[in-house]
This record gives sequence, structure tokens and C-alpha cells, in this order.
Amino acid sequence: MKTDLSPRLRVALYGLMCVLLIPFVFPTWWMVTSSIKPISDIFAFPPQLIPKNYDWTTYSKVFELQPFVQQYWNSAYIAAVVTIGTMVVSSMAGYAFARIRFPYADTIFMIVLLGLLIPSEVTIVPLFQMFLKAGMVNTHWPLILVPIFGAPSVFATFVMRQFFVTLPAELEEAARVDGLDRFKIFRKIALPLAKPALASVAIFTFLHSWNLFLEPIVFLSTAEKFTLPQALTQYTDAYGGPMWNIQLAAATLTALPVLIVFIIAQKQFVEGLAHTGLKG
Repeated sequence: MKTDLSPRLRVALYGLMCVLLIPFVFPTWWMVTSSIKPISDIFAFPPQLIPKNYDWTTYSKVFELQPFVQQYWNSAYIAAVVTIGTMVVSSMAGYAFARIRFPYADTIFMIVLLGLLIPSEVTIVPLFQMFLKAGMVNTHWPLILVPIFGAPSVFATFVMRQFFVTLPAELEEAARVDGLDRFKIFRKIALPLAKPALASVAIFTFLHSWNLFLEPIVFLSTAEKFTLPQALTQYTDAYGGPMWNIQLAAATLTALPVLIVFIIAQKQFVEGLAHTGLKG
């Protein structure tokens, strides 16, 4: 039976949630406010929650010291291509593992899942040698192909399989009676029903590609081809030390679209987790 919380308990619960929220909100607040502080004020103790001195020129210097607009575009289009490619590959693979009976299907699926246990650092050298021989080093192809067919796609395949397993078998039987083949059943029935799971896959994949750091520093060497995580490390002074306020301004601009996308799509994200059996 559903019971309403008393006003006192509700206030106490909200207060506890606000306290627990501080460790998550404070780093973001510190990043944003420190991006407009002079360097001498950034590491002041106790920390200044509200800046006393403002320096808005840090944001203009972000674009003066690096080809930041081009780097922003690099991250955006790579993340978009990787997200779409992963959704296509994982949805088809997840449907095959969930709905098509073929020999050793469960064993093959477990072998595929083992890819999640292999750290990217283990495979980065063989991948570099492979892309070097293919003439793809210092291009964006490794940053596109590795996530689509690597660990992010394996996790996405798991999410999609978990969703497709829950679909009633009667849907496919009715579709076969209507004369649909396997691919049309997938495209016209299973895929439209999988929108919540696809939304979760899209968000996970976009965030992973947007924050990718190891692969760009291995495969890219030209500033115009850098992605944002790699570009953030390039804001240094003449002695090689970090220009903290400019780095934090660039980091703020980098995090902004991710926060916007998550705020807009958080409902679909939660629904996707609920439908794939990953919720706690």
C-alpha cells in the first residue's frame, strides 16, 4: 500500500539528498567558477565558492591558443558517427543473440562478453601496428572503428540482447504469419520497440567517444585533428606548466554539451536501464 511521507520526514529526506549531492556538484561548480579566476585565486584555501575577481579573457584565449573550434567539431562528428555505428551493430548483434537460435549461441555470446574484461591498454599497441600498416595513423578512422567494434559495442550488444530477450515470442509468430522475413521482423517490429534500450546505448556510447583520451594521444599528432580531451592537455605556458584557468575554461566548454544532452535525455536513459534489467 502506498503511503505519503510526513512533512518532517520529507524535509529530512530532501536535506539528506542535498548533503549527498555536494560531492558531485562541488567539482563542477569549482571548475566553472575557477575558469574565470586569476590563477592565484584558483588554489586559495579555503576555496572561494564565488570568485572575488573575474577574468573573462580566459574563454577568448581558449580559441586563440588552439584551433578549438576545429577540435570541437572533430569530437562532435566522431562521437555522432560512433554512436550511430554502434547502435546499428549492437542492435543487430543483440537481436541475433536473443532471438535467433544457432549452434553455440550462448557460448559465443560469453566469448564476446570477455571483451569487456580486456583493458584497452593491452590492445593499443597491436591496434597501432595494424592501423600504421593500413596508413590510418594520424587520421580519425581508428577513433571511429575501435569503439564501434570494441568494448563499447560489446557492452551495447549486451544491453540490446537483454532487451530483445524480454520481447514476447508471439510478436514474431504473428509477423511470420503475415509473411515477414527475419530482417523485416527486426526492422519493423523489434527495433521500434527497442527505443528505450537504443536511447541508453546512444548516451553511453556518445559519452564514451566524447571522453576518449588514450586512443587520440596514440593515433593523432596534428593539433587540427585533435579531439577535445587531447586538446585540453595542450594549454601550457612557456615552461610546460598547465595554464589552469584556461584549461578549466576549455573543460567547461567541453562538458557543457554533455550536460545538456543528459538533462534532455535523462528520462529515456532511466527507462532504457529499467527495460534492460540493469537497474539496481
